Amino acid sequence: MKEALFRGLCTAVITPFDEEGPDLGRMKEQLDRQLAGGAAAVVLAGTTGENATLTAGEYERMVAACTAHIAGRIRVIVGIGGNSTLACVERARFAADAGADAVLMCPPYYNKTSPAGLEAHFRTVADRTRLPLVLYNVPSRTVIGVTPELYKSLSAHPMVNGVKEASGDLALCSRILAECGGDLRLYCGNDDQTLPMLALGADGIISVAGNVAPAELAKLCAYCLAGDFAAARLLNTRLTPLFRALFAETNPIPVKAAMAMLGLDSGLLRLPLVELSEAHKPTLRAALEAAGIRA
Repeated sequence: MKEALFRGLCTAVITPFDEEGPDLGRMKEQLDRQLAGGAAAVVLAGTTGENATLTAGEYERMVAACTAHIAGRIRVIVGIGGNSTLACVERARFAADAGADAVLMCPPYYNKTSPAGLEAHFRTVADRTRLPLVLYNVPSRTVIGVTPELYKSLSAHPMVNGVKEASGDLALCSRILAECGGDLRLYCGNDDQTLPMLALGADGIISVAGNVAPAELAKLCAYCLAGDFAAARLLNTRLTPLFRALFAETNPIPVKAAMAMLGLDSGLLRLPLVELSEAHKPTLRAALEAAGIRA
């Protein structure tokens, strides 16, 4: 059985940008808020961190600075996904050299490889990394998804630790647990499925909402992991409007708007992403207030 990288909340942190690039000072402040809120881990340079728009130099400076700032207090997982397998290998090597604890990798988008190519993509990186690899199944962004058969095959690889499951398919999650057992740890990839996935047996959530509500998401996970589903249901009901509002437009557009509403300036979005439309701002603000979220 493989050890879970974390249990509870792992926040996929946003990247605060200014006109010059990632604002590392503000990012460290946000990491401190995750520590204070009870996060067990963070993901750097994931989708929520706008990794597709980071230059190679920005990526390396941010990963190195943030990993050093965390200094082993919680787990650091670095996003390495992309549509070039060799580039993913290079990012995995850099993450290991920087002191990260694991890497997170999605299927190659746009290339639209075959099932055999997808397995080769993952295996090539797993064979060449010194860090545990977390697969990231998000077919809404990558077009291709990971099948139960591929999960089973990859679960035997010693460096493949688990999967961030963001397909929304709870039946698939049940099959992962039933067919792979402790050889593939399951991490929830959708905030609104935290309660049901942890009830099934997931170890935690890799969360967007954790940026704005780390204490609340950490508490929701703690209730579930302790088997207190009555308390978890009450908290989940309070947070559900926020979960919906944070995905009214493409992530991380709404979460950056929410951070600004809380006075936690998250900086600029990078094109092709643009600011949250005025039509969605009242709903987002009301959801924050209803959930009782404060800076």
